[in-house]
Amino acid sequence: MAHNNTPLLQATTAVQHIIAGRPETTHGGLRFTTEIGLEYGEQILISATNFIWNIFQQNTDTDRKNIPQVTLFIDDMDGVAYTSNDEIHVSANYVEKYSGDAKREITGVLYHEMTHVWQWDGNGEVVPGGLIEGIADFVRLKAGYAPNHWVKPGRGDRWDQGYDVTARFLDHCDGLRNGFVAELNKKMRSGYSDYFFVELLGKTVDQLWIEYKVKHDSTTT
Repeated sequence: MAHNNTPLLQATTAVQHIIAGRPETTHGGLRFTTEIGLEYGEQILISATNFIWNIFQQNTDTDRKNIPQVTLFIDDMDGVAYTSNDEIHVSANYVEKYSGDAKREITGVLYHEMTHVWQWDGNGEVVPGGLIEGIADFVRLKAGYAPNHWVKPGRGDRWDQGYDVTARFLDHCDGLRNGFVAELNKKMRSGYSDYFFVELLGKTVDQLWIEYKVKHDSTTT
C-alpha cells in the first residue's frame, strides 16, 4: 500500500512510501496496526519526507538523493529502530512495551529515521556519528515530537554527544543563523569538516558550544 497521491502531498508523488510485510504477526506489530494504523503510518512517512525536504531546503530533485521508494518494516528485534538502504526498521518489541502514547512516540521515531534516509553524510568522509544522530533528532524536535525525557537545553558533555544533546545545540545554532542546519546539511553532501561551523557562524564549534553552555548556565549532564 502506498498512499502517496493525496493532493496536499503532491511533493512526494515521485517517491513511494510503503509499509511492508504483515506487522500484525507480532504483538508489537498488532499494537502498531490497531493503535497507530497502517494508513496513518504511511501518511506519516509522506509527511515526514515533505517536512525534511522543507527543513533541509531541498526544493528540487537535484537538491535531494534519488530515492524512488522508502519502505517501513515492523520487525521482531531489540532496540528502537534503524535505517539502512532506504528501509526503516522499527522494533515491534519497543512498540509492544512502550508505556506512553505509542502513536506520538512512533511518529517521532519515524521523523528521526526518515531524516537518515534524506540527510547527507559527508560523501565518505568521517563525520561525527553524534552529528548525524543530532541532525535527525533536530528534525524530530522541529516537527514537535520531542519526548519529555529529552535533556533540557544547555545540558550535555560535548557538542557531538548525539541525539537530544546535539539536537538542542543545533537548535541553538539555527537560532543564530536561520537555516543553519539546512546549510550544514548541504555542505555535507560533498564532505565534512568542523570548519563548516566557522564558515556559517564565524566561530569554531567548540567556541559555539562554550557559549551555548554559558547561555543556559548549565555545566551538568
